[in-house]
Amino acid sequence: MLGAVTDFLWSYVLVAVLVIIGLTFTIGSRFVQFRYFGEMFRVLGQAFKHHTGQVSSFQALTLSVAGRVGAGNIAGVAVAITLGGPGAVFWMWMVGLIGMATSFFECSLAQAYKTRDHRTGTFRGGPMFYIQKALGSRALGMVFTLLLLFTFGLAFVALQSFTASSSLEGAFGVPTHVTGIVLTIVIGFTIFGGVQRISRVTEIVVPVMAVAYILVALVVVMFNITAVPTALMIIIQSAFGLEQAVGGGIGAAIMMGARRGLFSNEAGLGSAPNVAAVAYVPHPVNQGIVQSFSVFIDTAIICTATAFIIVMAGMHEMGTVDNGVVLTQLALREHVGPWGETFVSVSLMLFAFSSILYNFYLGENASYWMNPDSKWFFIVFRILMLVMILWGSVQELETIFNFADLTMAVLALVNLAALFLLVKICFRLMDDYEQQSRTGQVPVFKPENFSDLDLDHDAWSDAADAAKR
Repeated sequence: MLGAVTDFLWSYVLVAVLVIIGLTFTIGSRFVQFRYFGEMFRVLGQAFKHHTGQVSSFQALTLSVAGRVGAGNIAGVAVAITLGGPGAVFWMWMVGLIGMATSFFECSLAQAYKTRDHRTGTFRGGPMFYIQKALGSRALGMVFTLLLLFTFGLAFVALQSFTASSSLEGAFGVPTHVTGIVLTIVIGFTIFGGVQRISRVTEIVVPVMAVAYILVALVVVMFNITAVPTALMIIIQSAFGLEQAVGGGIGAAIMMGARRGLFSNEAGLGSAPNVAAVAYVPHPVNQGIVQSFSVFIDTAIICTATAFIIVMAGMHEMGTVDNGVVLTQLALREHVGPWGETFVSVSLMLFAFSSILYNFYLGENASYWMNPDSKWFFIVFRILMLVMILWGSVQELETIFNFADLTMAVLALVNLAALFLLVKICFRLMDDYEQQSRTGQVPVFKPENFSDLDLDHDAWSDAADAAKR
């Protein structure tokens, strides 16, 4: 019964709402994800600038990519292909392009409504902040926060631990509890250093793991360059029902592509804005642009790399496979030999590690919003999360994660409802950025120009300094 409710929400309600909201933002913004694509690289060039005691825009990007890029890019793509056919990849691309606009606005909004954490000097923000401040409902913000805390802060932490430990056991024979212990120790050392230490770790780990995975995919493509047109044709024909999809035609391709695409890039789920709000930037739209590019990295690059590895190896014809990790391992083995399985396991371990750090920050941010002055509240959450890492490495987690899928669907619906109600503010932020850009100056956010909004002016008191650095 739980699975049926979850499947209904993900397959019909959530997909429809996400696509409708995404199209609303896309059309209303005059296709901002395409207009600003060149701007993304200009803003990224400034994102490396770091201010002492703050999290840079690039660090916030890598922390966000750490969450978006995970098991879904390796296992999720494989399962989408086996259940919905190769055409599911095409619909993942389409959902990713729409999601870039949604992510742009939800992350810009989180930046605008961020507050300064006076204990550390860093920033805090996310959907619970703009739900309370812009919609005036702490009760709805509390619902979102509790869902976020359980889903990402605890349940998905155990899932990532389970995925990493089972993968290493299959590839190297490492007992799952050994992986769980090591992972718990390393994560514990990292998270007790706060968000700045987490961002410094992801700033190194995420680019390395993403580049390595992409390079291996490029090598596969280069050695099979003549098969690329065929692979693209298979994906496109299957997407429109012109080729038999393994899972049952065009309907299966659309549904699995949309579902797995949304799960992978997280656009609209309300998770990424928590990280986006941390960045020290001169204008909210700066981080909206960066986070939009994060969706592009996840879907257009990482997911596409996995899809090409599978389709060019002919693994899409194997039928339904429940374990997507195994399918991707077999596909890469087909291309590069036995070491391909090892590479997938190591990649998955790094993806899981970075995703746990991301999930931890989401949980800690939720804890802060609920009770910002309780030091013990943070300590208890951190200890509980470490317990979940160790527990997840030795468990079968089907029931708890069926429930987590349900809470994540409700989480997304709450965030999307808030975004729909705040669409005018989203467009005002974009217009403010564009008006300043047209004058040739670096856009700087001035909260006094938005006096009708409940903004933390102190959080933007040094925005002009951020523009100069």
